[in-house]
Formats: sequence, structure tokens, C-alpha cells
Amino acid sequence: MNFTETLNNNPIFQLVAASAQQLNVRAYVVGGFVRDLILKRPSKDIDIVCVGSGIELAELVAKNSGREDTYLSVFKNFGTAMIRIDDWEVEFVGARKESYRSDSRKPIVEDGTLEDDQNRRDFTINAMAISLNMSDFGELIDPFDGIADLRRKIVKTPLEPGITFSDDPLRMMRAVRFASQLSFDIHPDTFDALMSMKDRISIISKERITEELNKIILSNVPSYGFKLLDSCGLLQLIFPEFCQLKGVETEEGKGHKDNFYHTLQVLDNVAKKSDDLWTRWAAILHDIAKPATKRFDKKKGWTFHGHEEMGAKMVKPIFTNMRLPLNEKMRYVKSLVRLHLRPIALSKEAITDSALRRLLFEAGENLEGLMILCRADITSKNGEKVKRYLRNFDIVETKLKEVEEKDKLRNFQPVITGELIMETFGLTPSKEVGIIKIAVREAILEGQIENTMESGMPFILEEGRKLGLTPVNI
Repeated sequence: MNFTETLNNNPIFQLVAASAQQLNVRAYVVGGFVRDLILKRPSKDIDIVCVGSGIELAELVAKNSGREDTYLSVFKNFGTAMIRIDDWEVEFVGARKESYRSDSRKPIVEDGTLEDDQNRRDFTINAMAISLNMSDFGELIDPFDGIADLRRKIVKTPLEPGITFSDDPLRMMRAVRFASQLSFDIHPDTFDALMSMKDRISIISKERITEELNKIILSNVPSYGFKLLDSCGLLQLIFPEFCQLKGVETEEGKGHKDNFYHTLQVLDNVAKKSDDLWTRWAAILHDIAKPATKRFDKKKGWTFHGHEEMGAKMVKPIFTNMRLPLNEKMRYVKSLVRLHLRPIALSKEAITDSALRRLLFEAGENLEGLMILCRADITSKNGEKVKRYLRNFDIVETKLKEVEEKDKLRNFQPVITGELIMETFGLTPSKEVGIIKIAVREAILEGQIENTMESGMPFILEEGRKLGLTPVNI
């Protein structure tokens, strides 16, 4: 199989080939770019292996590009370099072979051949190379028959899987990630090694594990990746809180849904509507506190009262443990978890403007994500029931838009500020100021007053009178 025509369509490959010839080293395109080229998947990341110094080749390529905007980064400690040209990222490394100690995933690295480099690759579908050398330019070099595994849609290690995973346990997560991203199966021998070697994941940093987990979450059908992680035993090790959702209890003939599989269905539903990682994380965590709040009531059956509030409190510890950001991303997920029952409750009852105002006020800019999550949360084997709830949701959304257009409540700030209250009554910061501020907010949300000075001033004067305060500046 020859890719000369394809390579000739991208001047970067001609530039690398000419530079490699100038240095008298052999160079190859390897890994994910080759895989995606065969799968006809778009890719802007190119990995180049040369039998020699990858850094020297990168530096010469940058020089030969003749462009001032060519960006070059050199990582001497790792023996790698990266060039950015337009929207292409090209990484260079010298061919190498690696050996590992049993207690570390940091390899002992030596210079090697292309064959050595392909042997150390994680999977057959990532071990293919295309020559950039004049003698065989464009030729596919595929020692492990990765192209056959692409056709069979199989993730398989090039060497004995126990060796591959022992060398670098993160490859276990990557096996699941590629299967999830590509909708491939994992070869039985490779999967057996996942199960037998899962405990070795403990030597991998949380950051690296979470990076792979996030890529699984961002795949088209993320539930597939989670089910693979669960089946091989990795999920219990990296995300035990999620595994606690599994199972159904029955009391007096009454059972509840399996919240593990329900959550995966919600995640898949969200994935159909949003590529946003954090909305997908909200789907994963929306019912995370159900195991802790589960109770059996003889009249009502199984209940999970307060799971949304407890779940919101669990978001930060989980994010901390997984080394996820503790910034506005975390606060967004926390908000969606806390509020995810509110729109559902509105769809089941008579909708009041005050309830809509409160939802608008509390959700703020997160409202769109919240509504995506809540629609996704409607799962039932009864198709008519789902359709009925979704129709009710349409009504809720229409009314939310009407109230928002009328009252402009999303992220609103009352015009009656704490400073104005203190000035009006001659107060310093105190409990009374807080009481009046809360009263103003509640009155606006209940529709008793408008968010204007004309409507708000008489209200705070009356609230002050109730507290025994006398205005000193009106």
C-alpha cells in the first residue's frame, strides 16, 4: 500500500523528507496520523520518527520552512521537538527502544531502529508507519498487520499484552479509549490482560488517568467506554463512587431502576445534544448521591430525597480527587447537579411565574446546559411516557423564555443594593441590611415588586419600618 499521492498533497511531508535527506537520516510518519489517514478521519497532529536525532531534524525543518511564523519547541529532556505550521502540529522523536522496571512507568530509553520503535507502540493500529525516504517514499510499513485490525475493528497490542501493559499501564486506559472513540472491539487476549493487570494502574498519576477518561467521555457513545472499564475492573479502581450506583434492591416486591445504567443512558442522551465535556460530567454526577440517600418507604417505595443537594456537595471532592479543575467548570457541574430536578418538577405540575423566575435566577447562564441534562434524564422503557414528559418540557421552556423576556431575570442584580440600604437608614454592615436584601430579592422573584428604584424604594422603607429602622436619607 502506497500513500505517495496523499503525502504529495501536503507540503509538510516534502519539507520533512528533504530535510531528512539533507541530514542523511531516515524518517517516517507513524502512529495516529497513519491510522486516521486509513480510516479517513481528520487529523492535524503528525508524529515523525527518524533513525537519528529528532531534535536536529525538527530544527532543520523549521529552518528550511523559510517562514518566520513557524513555531518550534524543543524538549531536550525527552529528546523530542514540536513544530507548528499553520494549524498543523508536527512532533519529532528519534527512533528508540525502551525497557521498564516493574515499579515504574518511566522507561530506560536507548537509541533504536524503526523496528524497535514500532515494537514499543501500544496497539497494532498505532504501530504503522509510512516512509518519507526517497527509496520507498509513501510505502506503508506494517509489521503487526495493523491494517487488518483496522478492517476488523479490533484494538490489539503488537506484542504479548501482558508486556505492553506492564511496561506502561496507562495503555490499559488507552485501549478502552480507542475502542470507545472508534467503536472497535478489544481483542480477547488484550481484554484478558486488562482484567489481570488492572491493579497496575495504581502507579499512574491521577492526571494521566483523567485525561484518558475525559477522552472516553467525549466519544460519540461514551457509555460503551464506561461499560468496558467496568467489565475489566478498572472503573472500580479509578472511579469507585460511580460503581456504587450499580444494582437494584427489592423490598416488598418494589424495586428501583439501576442507577448505573440509567446514568449511562443519560450520558449518551447528553452526548447526542452536546459536545461540552462539563455538561457530560454533570450527566455522570447528577445521581451520584443516590446510593447515600436511598431509603425504602412502605407507601412510596424507594426514595432518594435530597440526592441533588448531597450530589452537588460531592462534586468538589470528586473533582479534587480526579485532578479536574476547581474553577467555573466545577461550579457549572455543581449547579447542574443541584438543579437537575427543578425543571422536571415544573413539567409535572402547574407552572407558576415565581417558580420560573427562581429557576432563571438560580440557573443563570447555565440554563441551556441544565435543560439539555434534564431532557436527557427522562429515560423510561415506556415510550409514550417519555414523549409526554418531553412535551411538558417544551411547555416549560416556552414559559421560561416568556418570563425571561419580560423580567430579564437571568443573572439579574437587584437595583436595591446593600450600599443603598445602608445609606437610606444610616446603617453600617449589619444583620438588618442582609434581612432587607433577602426580602428585596424574594419580592422580585415572587413578582410582588419590579426590579426598579420606583418599585423597590417604597418596599425597603416598609421592610425597614418592620425592623424598627428610620430612614435618614430618602
